[in-house]
Amino acid sequence: MDIAVVQDRHGWGALMAAAQRGEAAPYRRLLAELRPWLLRYFGRRLPPSMVEDAVQDTMIAIHAKRHTYDPARPFDAWLAGVARYKWIDQLRSASRHAADELPETLATPDHEAAVTSATALERLMATLKPAQSDVIRLVKLEGLSIEDAAARTGQSASLVKVNIHRGLARLANIVEGQNDAD
Repeated sequence: MDIAVVQDRHGWGALMAAAQRGEAAPYRRLLAELRPWLLRYFGRRLPPSMVEDAVQDTMIAIHAKRHTYDPARPFDAWLAGVARYKWIDQLRSASRHAADELPETLATPDHEAAVTSATALERLMATLKPAQSDVIRLVKLEGLSIEDAAARTGQSASLVKVNIHRGLARLANIVEGQNDAD
């Protein structure tokens, strides 16, 4: 549901009206409550690197234009209007700054060590049972939680933990055996 359609469900209009009367505490509360809404609003519309600037610009605009809010009208619509204008300002600003061109001779690091490590890891993972290698990839390499890995693989959370433990122990034994052979 669009915030402009909802008629001041947060009570922000009353807080802004109190701020217009010079009450500092309601104004601080209003600004604190607006920040998460603005972060979500701009987070859906702008690249992550531009979100914080847009939030700050909007907070400044709200402060500068707070006298234009009419307490007889919905605050949410007024807020959405201010945020929309700042969003457009951010888009205009981004379009003015052309992306830097990359040089023809771009230095790239040597990836031989990473490729070698990835290949060695794939060979090691291939020695494991599929259930073990799957959960190790999901939890240890991709960063999923035990519960998410369990849901994705169909294993119980406790079985995921057991498979990770046994798989890592097997990998450690293989690596230690290779080091002894060297």
